[in-house]
Amino acid sequence: MGKPTGFLEYRRVANPTRPIGERLKDWNEVYVLRDKETCETQGARCMDCGIPFCHRGELMHNGASGCPVYNLIPEWNDLIYRGRWEEALERLHHTNNFPEFTGRVCPAPCEAGCVLGINEPAVTIHDNERTIIDFGFQSGWVVPEPPEYRTGKTVAVIGSGPAGLAAAAQLNKAGHLVTVFERDDRIGGLLMYGIPNMKLDKEVVQRRVDILAAEGIVFKTGVEIGKDVSAKKIHKDFDAVVLATGATKPRDLKVPGRELDGVHFAMDFLRANTKSLLDSELKDGKYISAKGKNVIVIGGGDTGTDCVGTSLRHGCKNVKQFEILPQPPKDRNNVANPWPEWPGTQKIDYGQHEAIFVQGEDPREYLVMTKKFEGDSNGKLIAIHTVNIEWARTEEGGMYPKEIPGTERRLEADLVLLAMGFLGPEDIIAEELEFDRDGRSNYKAEYGEFKTSKKKVFAAGDSRRGQSLVVWAINEGRAAAREVDRFLMGDTVLP
Repeated sequence: MGKPTGFLEYRRVANPTRPIGERLKDWNEVYVLRDKETCETQGARCMDCGIPFCHRGELMHNGASGCPVYNLIPEWNDLIYRGRWEEALERLHHTNNFPEFTGRVCPAPCEAGCVLGINEPAVTIHDNERTIIDFGFQSGWVVPEPPEYRTGKTVAVIGSGPAGLAAAAQLNKAGHLVTVFERDDRIGGLLMYGIPNMKLDKEVVQRRVDILAAEGIVFKTGVEIGKDVSAKKIHKDFDAVVLATGATKPRDLKVPGRELDGVHFAMDFLRANTKSLLDSELKDGKYISAKGKNVIVIGGGDTGTDCVGTSLRHGCKNVKQFEILPQPPKDRNNVANPWPEWPGTQKIDYGQHEAIFVQGEDPREYLVMTKKFEGDSNGKLIAIHTVNIEWARTEEGGMYPKEIPGTERRLEADLVLLAMGFLGPEDIIAEELEFDRDGRSNYKAEYGEFKTSKKKVFAAGDSRRGQSLVVWAINEGRAAAREVDRFLMGDTVLP
């Protein structure tokens, strides 16, 4: 694939980022596209490797390696190298409904499985994907394609995040009449309100929603199933129901002072900011401002990084990010963490780069545990108390955080953002429809079948598998649609 000797001739060139000093002044996307010629050269680096590991996603030691939606990566790398861009777009859309989303926010497990990545920087698969789809939109190749016929079968999709949209898109292609219910005022779920604009511009989300609507999908916003409309009514009125509600129950930190004014869940912070940005460019003041504040972000994942980047754009006084886990190594341990596993090394994302630019140092601190929050007489947060820990083993072999004496600290804090992950979907729909849940409170449905214990009700995405990646949500939405189609028609026409 590509140029047989391309991986020997060309070095990796990733999509560039806008200068930090410039991008901190606005909410526009951090990454910009390379030109087509550079992308074609990068496609040439794709090796004729015989057995490509990049295009099939597998879980290895709880990390993904390869593409969970089975993108035909060697094929479209070869096509862009040869300048056949429209064909590359067709092959990309064959497996991925929304490459403009994954090309922006996916951590690229495909590149972890790249054979070239064994001893050289991997092929820029992630950036090539975004370039293909963005050039496709610019060229007018991405247009609505309504189905040629309708089956008359009706499907309700509850939730409009990546799993819900993928399921809706596929079921609509099969000719079913699909209605998507979203409790927020805009379609997109996590894509709209969970990921900040500087990572995924909301116009990018909306242009895809507009295409789906033109293809015949009906979107109903501001409708919360279980409150505005009963889940039982939806179950009665539709031939099948797909639950794609996400894992929206945040993990809390139950320490003294949690109730203080100034301690917030990260998603409340991020959602309010994006909504205010879209509604009024932040002029309505209906968001949690970090301006002039000492900000502490608790949690080291992507959501924590987004809180760092958002706080800096507000003009915070300073920002720190605490993680209870150890600092990952800078270099890969090829014995304990060999290729093609996801490399468990330390990564510096856009938010940390921005904090280093502003503050002169990485905002992250590891092996830090919060003991309590301190407030003033008016109930406002003024400080956080922490202690350093080390992970020790119990007699039974389990791990626990052991406090290190003498490492207690009191830090001034005006705003604390809890970004510690999610515990599963909210309870209301499962309780009303009375179907089974697993030990982690997720909707119980076997992968590959996606059927819940309630007849004609299916589940996909984070609500079924737990908190995960956008690309896994798309995988599940597509696969669940295939099983719904089979349930409705006795067989399926979907890939």
